[in-house]
Amino acid sequence: MKRLMGIVRRIDRRGETRSVANFSVTVWGVDTQGERFLQEARVRDFSLSGALLSGLEADLRSGDVIGVLYAGAKARFRVVWVRYDDVGDKVQAAIHRIAPDVCPWQALLPNDAATSEPQAEPEIPDDRI
Repeated sequence: MKRLMGIVRRIDRRGETRSVANFSVTVWGVDTQGERFLQEARVRDFSLSGALLSGLEADLRSGDVIGVLYAGAKARFRVVWVRYDDVGDKVQAAIHRIAPDVCPWQALLPNDAATSEPQAEPEIPDDRI
């Protein structure tokens, strides 16, 4: 977030807009303890290349790879970040689809978003690293 003249603005680095949602998916993978898990989770928002999951019981960390199944279509996703929900007992995770896997919820996207490729993240100039 960025504070500008007393106004707090969220800086969004995503190259595509997310659609608000509330649908169920099946998620599987290996948690931080090395244990396999398979569970249902809720998608809170989504785009062609990612989503925000909530209601996860598995402990995950950034960089983990998980599988997601929706309407018979599955894809692999990399966990971008994790945090506990407002109650503090379930995990939320932002995930990003791994190419070349196809987006499992592509049919739910608006027509222009479903056909466009996500924009590449801007490069960081060498003097800012």
